[in-house]
Amino acid sequence: MKQEYKRILIFNVNWLGDVLFSTALIRNVRRNFPQSFIACIIPSRCYPVLKGNPHLDEIIIFDEKDRHKGIFKVLDFVRTLKAKKFDVAFLLHRSFSRALICRLSGIPERIGHYTKKRAFLLTQKIIPPKRDSLHRIDYYLDIIEKSGLRIEDRYTEFFVSDEDLEFAKAFLKKHSVAEEDFMVIINPGGNWLPKRWPKDYWAQLADKLIEDFGAKVIISGSTNDLALATHIQDKMIHKPIIGCGVFNIKQLGALSKIVSLFITADTGPMHIANSVGAKKIIALFGPTSPEVTGPYPLKNVIILRKDVGCKISCYQVNCKDNRCMKAITPNDVLKEIKK
Repeated sequence: MKQEYKRILIFNVNWLGDVLFSTALIRNVRRNFPQSFIACIIPSRCYPVLKGNPHLDEIIIFDEKDRHKGIFKVLDFVRTLKAKKFDVAFLLHRSFSRALICRLSGIPERIGHYTKKRAFLLTQKIIPPKRDSLHRIDYYLDIIEKSGLRIEDRYTEFFVSDEDLEFAKAFLKKHSVAEEDFMVIINPGGNWLPKRWPKDYWAQLADKLIEDFGAKVIISGSTNDLALATHIQDKMIHKPIIGCGVFNIKQLGALSKIVSLFITADTGPMHIANSVGAKKIIALFGPTSPEVTGPYPLKNVIILRKDVGCKISCYQVNCKDNRCMKAITPNDVLKEIKK
């Protein structure tokens, strides 16, 4: 590898949590090349994850299923990328198409994990670690470390503004939540169903938080989670505060900094809360492995999981049993809170 690049491109991955994991790589690339121009390609839905990141000079949007769908739109994107004259591309995604885009864009050095199909498109082929043998942070760092860069640390970053904090404080004030109150976010959603904790469990837990601790319980989530939040509320004796669809992810990050406790399954918001330094997180893990996709560092995190005899990580998106999540009871969570 050259000692210095003028223009560096990081072709990132597609999911909120994984893009957050990549912030460790972005920061370490910047440390190795403090004077270089560094850009990162992400889909538009992940833009807020990197917005305000001081280690990047440019964020480039690539939506292969939307604005860049189809061969002609992709070729337009290639022309745009070619005009930017990057010296090197670090490919975090293992896809063939992304490597091909970088090759067609005339980027002379293309570095990424080896796959048989795209090997001829890479100028530096990094032998990938065995699947699920590393935390996802280390999986991405592996690319730049094996290419010859030094790694100084391995934590995620998520940046919120003063305006985001003011929005979160205004929401709490509107719902009569005082600064000294025991504020708890429960985050019941998730990008696939087997990672979700049962709805009735959330309702039981939220009621006990209000009854036993006098907690102000906020149900977080996107607009798509409103039906889920309403179902939980309908099962409760007491009434929580529903925050679904109220916050963008920057504002949720700001709220996560303020509250006393964040309770969640393995989701993107869990990683946001950890990245902003939430005071305490209880993370409920079932079909996924905290050693692979868990929050890092763990200094403010309690992970709850039960061995039910399944192979973890299982990736059975259509699992109808969900016994790994059902095995964690509301009492298990309450025991940790009482500690």
